[in-house]
Amino acid sequence: MNLLLDYTDKQIHTTEITISGSKSESNRLLILQQWYANLQLSNLSDSDDTKHLLHALHSNEELIDIGHAGTAMRFLTAYFSVLEGRETVLTGSERMQNRPIKILVDALRSLGADIEYTDKEGYPPLRIKGKKLTQDKVSINGNVSSQYISALVLMAPSLENGLEIELLEEITSRPYLEMTLTLLHKLGISTTFKENYIEIKQKNKVEDKTIGIESDWSSASYFYSLVALSEVGTSIIVSSYQKESLQGDSCLVEIYKSFGVETEFLENAITLKKTNVISSSVEKSHSINLDLKDAPDLAQTIAITCFGLGIACKLTGLHTLKIKETDRLVALQNELQKLGATIEITDASLYLKQSTVIHKNCTIQTYNDHRMAMAFAPLALKVPIIIEDAEVVTKSYTGFWEDLKRCFD
Repeated sequence: MNLLLDYTDKQIHTTEITISGSKSESNRLLILQQWYANLQLSNLSDSDDTKHLLHALHSNEELIDIGHAGTAMRFLTAYFSVLEGRETVLTGSERMQNRPIKILVDALRSLGADIEYTDKEGYPPLRIKGKKLTQDKVSINGNVSSQYISALVLMAPSLENGLEIELLEEITSRPYLEMTLTLLHKLGISTTFKENYIEIKQKNKVEDKTIGIESDWSSASYFYSLVALSEVGTSIIVSSYQKESLQGDSCLVEIYKSFGVETEFLENAITLKKTNVISSSVEKSHSINLDLKDAPDLAQTIAITCFGLGIACKLTGLHTLKIKETDRLVALQNELQKLGATIEITDASLYLKQSTVIHKNCTIQTYNDHRMAMAFAPLALKVPIIIEDAEVVTKSYTGFWEDLKRCFD
C-alpha cells in the first residue's frame, strides 16, 4: 500500500497520543516470564515484533518463523538452547536470513549449546537442540549488537550456576544492556556489571510481581520530529512516559532542545512544545553533531528533521545500522537524495549538508523497514510525499498512521 501524505496547509491540533509499551522492555520481560510464571505484565507492546515473540514462546511447532523480528531471533536463539529436549528450527524473512548471528551462536556453543546452521554459515535459519548448560563463563564481542549480550543475560538466571560474561571491545547501545540488567534487578536477581564484566546469579523463584511497561521512546521520536518541523507554539501530548526511563532513546528530550522542542513531564505523559525555531547554538553553526552509538535507532528521525529544518548534521556511532532491517545508512542516502539532499555516508557515520530545497511528491521506498516509513512521515508538513509499503509500520507501531492523522483532525 502506497500512502500519500500532504499536511502542507494544515495546522497541528493539541491532542493526546497514547503509544503502546516499549517493545524493547516487552520482549525482555516476556523471556523472563518464561522462567518466572508469576510475573505479570501490563501495557505490553502491540508491535509485530512482540507478537512474533509471543507466538514463538507459546508454540509447540518445531519450525518457528519470526519474520523480520531481529530482537526475537537473538533472544530466542539463547532461549531455545536451554530448553531441554526441545528441538527447534528458528528462521525468518529473507532479510533476517542475511543478518549475522555468528557472534551469539559462537558464545552459546562455547557454553555447550547444540546449534547448527541449516543453510549459510553464520546466518539463520538455525537448528537448535535444547539441553542443560552447565558452563558458567563466556566471552563475547560487545561492539556489534548489545542484543547478543542481552540474550545471554536473559538466559543466565535459568542456568544452575548462573553466568559470568567477559565483554570484548566497547559496548554498542549500552543503555539497552543496562535496561536488561535493571529488569533482572527489579525481579530480585543478583547482577554485577563492571566495565567489561557481567555476572548474573541463578534464581529459581521470584516474588509475585506486576511490571507496567513504559511506552516506547523511539515511537515518540516521530512526534518530536513533527513538532520540530511545525510552527512555534505547536504542542502534542504523548503517553505513557516517565522522567526516569530505562530506555536509551529517552535522550530525545535533550537532543530535540536543539530543534526548539521542549518536553514537559506530566503525571504519566509528556507535552512536546515548539518554543523556538532552533536553539541559538545550532542557529550560529547551522549544524548539529551527535554521537548516537547509544541510540542508533534515532538516526533516521534526526537526519530527516535536520533536512526538513534546512540545517546540516553529522551523526556518528552508526555502525549497527548496516545490519538492521535494511542497510539504513544506504537507504537514508537513497531516499534523502530523491528529496534534494546532499548526503555522504561511511560504514558508521552520516553527513548531511545544509539544504534549502525539498522536492515534492517523491515516493519514499521503505525497504521493509518500519523506521524508514515513520521517520519520513513528518516531512509531509513541508511537501507532499508518498510512503511506499506504508503498512510496514506495524513492526513496531501498529496505529502510527491513525495517530498521525489525529494530530490534524
